Amino acid sequence: MNDRQQGFPSQPELFSSLGQRYVNSADVLLLVCVAACAIAAGAAVRHMLGPLAAVTATPVHLEFSYLPGYALRTTLRMFAALGVSLVFTFCYATLAARSARARQILIPLLDVLQSVPILGFLAFTVTFFLALFPGRILGGELAAIFTIFTSQAWNMTLGMYQSLRAVPSELDEAARCFGLTSWQKFWRLDVPCAVPSLVWNAMMSMAGGWFMVVYSESISVGNTEVVLPGIGSYVGRAIDQKDIAAIGAAIAAMMAVILLYDQLLFRPLAAWATRFRLGGGDGGVQVVEPWFLRFLRRTRLISSFGDALFLAARKISYLKLGRAVGVARPSSSSGSGVSEWLWRGFLVVVFLAALFLVGRYTYETYAMAEVGHVFVLGGITMLRVMSMLLLASVIWVPLGVWLGLDPVRARRAQLAAQYCAAFPANLFFPVFVVGIVHFNLVPDVWLTPLMILGAQWYILFNVIAGASSLPAELLEVCRSLNVRGWFWWRRVLLPGIMPYYLVGAVAAAGGAWNAAIASEMAQWGDVTLVAHGLGAYIAQATLRGDINQIGLGTVIMCVLVMLLNTLFWRPLSDFAARRLKLN
Repeated sequence: MNDRQQGFPSQPELFSSLGQRYVNSADVLLLVCVAACAIAAGAAVRHMLGPLAAVTATPVHLEFSYLPGYALRTTLRMFAALGVSLVFTFCYATLAARSARARQILIPLLDVLQSVPILGFLAFTVTFFLALFPGRILGGELAAIFTIFTSQAWNMTLGMYQSLRAVPSELDEAARCFGLTSWQKFWRLDVPCAVPSLVWNAMMSMAGGWFMVVYSESISVGNTEVVLPGIGSYVGRAIDQKDIAAIGAAIAAMMAVILLYDQLLFRPLAAWATRFRLGGGDGGVQVVEPWFLRFLRRTRLISSFGDALFLAARKISYLKLGRAVGVARPSSSSGSGVSEWLWRGFLVVVFLAALFLVGRYTYETYAMAEVGHVFVLGGITMLRVMSMLLLASVIWVPLGVWLGLDPVRARRAQLAAQYCAAFPANLFFPVFVVGIVHFNLVPDVWLTPLMILGAQWYILFNVIAGASSLPAELLEVCRSLNVRGWFWWRRVLLPGIMPYYLVGAVAAAGGAWNAAIASEMAQWGDVTLVAHGLGAYIAQATLRGDINQIGLGTVIMCVLVMLLNTLFWRPLSDFAARRLKLN
């Protein structure tokens, strides 16, 4: 007697019923797309293990048919760098926010890291990664990923650090009352409070990474030259050959990639991040669910897998790891005072020793006249950076507030802002170079706007994040009391967005310092314009492969940025964390 005669479904009917119950057409479509992406990514990653000579011997082709493969490789590098940046952000920002002693080292170190120019990183890291994997493409790939990482990590770290310092004190008190451990507090309080800033800074990091792909995929330091297939190297070769059509095709491919990951990743994340606004609510505006989230909800197998994944993540976040946040190690006040003085003494000794070593090396290696000349060049570049930062703030702070106060407007502007931020500013260089040469303009003045073209978006994205994070209850009270005009800006809005604005301004300043290297020496084909400044000094030294001049320019840039941060940005950030906290 067969299964049908016994009353049991046949094997094909059994699989059909199981499929109807656990899998639908949306699952099949999504699984096919995921499988296709996995195969394409695997094929791209497989080339990393090949010999470096194969890439060096094969030039980048400007035919349009190569662009999809180049776009895939560039996108993989950027998401790899973003993943590393996220892990770095969680570890670095949390340690700096929770430990006062660690903060005294990590925050100045972060100032140094974000101020070191990308070409300064390249001069040393390319040799390291190529030596780590000699003769392999993997060394060049890691160097490119690290270069993109240096353009993504710092603003995410600063954003999360500022968010952790701005956590309302009553929420901290609630965490202590419930006896949460440090692990539980991190995942249940710290990360949720930082989600809006993290999402918008991640979008800005991806956009900023597009500016650096030209330099990360076309690495040239002295006699070392590595050209990796990608949109960045494609654009670099198109600029060298003055191929306008190829540049247009690269822009179109880049815009298509941005549209794809915006729709599939960042738009759903931005909608999800609205759940973590302080005070709850949506400010009276209904947030429209993105189409991709609605599509995911239609699936059965993928939804079940996602639910299981979130449940596992929630259980992991509830693990009682670490000490309870309200429990402090017992110590006497006298012992604590002695240890604090010892710690400060240790820092002073380390600082003096480092200062002595740097001073002796500088005295033995460089002429004092050259050092003074480079400091003057650094002062010129600093004036350019601050003037452009002021101009960008005047333009983008009011617009960012207008967008951030309305989730619908923010959602509509999100993609346009990403496009503008991701547009490689070096594609504007030919226009400026041709215009300056044609009208016989002064490069020292007219090359200056190039340094803020990419960096200005840090201000816009962070202001949008700050305005969208204002408690709905606070905005409702202001509407009920008819608070408006300059009083509303001075008493409510500017204090509320100031911590976010400072994160964006510091990141924009760091980006402008880095962009100075490209903007103070712009070229189009065989025409090169050079402005007086520290960026042009480092760029010219890099082309010559002069490690001593690269090191001198990089160190002086770090010193100037640290002085600016110590005397100006850091006091403002401390004031914002102390006096402008929503509590």
